Order: sequence, then C-alpha cells, then structure tokens
Amino acid sequence: MLIRAMDIDDLKRVVELEQTLFTSSWSQADFLYEILENQFSFNYVLELDEKIVGYVGLWLIYEQAQITTIGIDPDYQHQGLGRYLMEAMLELASERCEVISLEVRISNTKAIALYESLGFEKQAIRKDYYQDNHEDAYLMTKRLEGQK
Repeated sequence: MLIRAMDIDDLKRVVELEQTLFTSSWSQADFLYEILENQFSFNYVLELDEKIVGYVGLWLIYEQAQITTIGIDPDYQHQGLGRYLMEAMLELASERCEVISLEVRISNTKAIALYESLGFEKQAIRKDYYQDNHEDAYLMTKRLEGQK
C-alpha cells in the first residue's frame, strides 16, 4: 500500500473514480488546477498493487487544513482504506496546522461515522451546499495535536 503525490498521469483514473463515486464530481480541469495552480493544494493517490484505488485532496492554508475531496474505489471500500488515507492526512496537517475541516453530505452516514471516529465534530450546516440536488452539508472540524 502506497500513498504518493498525485500527478497529471493519474488524472484519468482519479476522475473515473470521482465520477463513479459522486453525482456532483470534480472534473479533470478541477484536479489539474489543484495540482498545477493552487499553491495551498496537496493531492495524493492511494495505490494497491500499483493500481490507484483511492485519492484525497488537502488544502494547507496557514494554520488551517481542509479535506477537499476523498474517494475509495467501490471494489475496495470497507477495508479501512478511507481511514488509512484520512489518518495520513491528519498526520500531515498536524505538522503545521491547528484545525482541519471538511464538508460532508448530511445523507452520507458512513462517511460521517468515519469522521466522528477520527475525532471530527459537526460544527455547522451549510445549506444547499451541493449543486446536483441542493443537499445540505455538515461542516466538521477537528483540532489537531502536535502542530508547529
């Protein structure tokens, strides 16, 4: 199992996963911008036997971090890989940030349970957050230990 920086050659597979997983998905142009243009953006893929089975995006902006996207191939879900990716991002973010946040659909109970098990707490509801169906999102945050 390997977590490594996402590069342009990964985009076809990452976008394929993103479109499989989410009705309101990021485009190849969105990921390209994050990789090449956004100085605060750090994007990673998770490989198993040299196959990309997951990905995650993380913004590190001064003392705050934000998970921008995370996904695991449906054929590899329920094996702890989402937790593995999240724990790696928490460790990375804790090196320089005090707080990490994310948004999650209020209907995504499995993801919410994972985030709560990692110490995230619901802070607010973002009304009509998702463009595809105007679903609300929970804003969840976690205070990080060991920062700076």
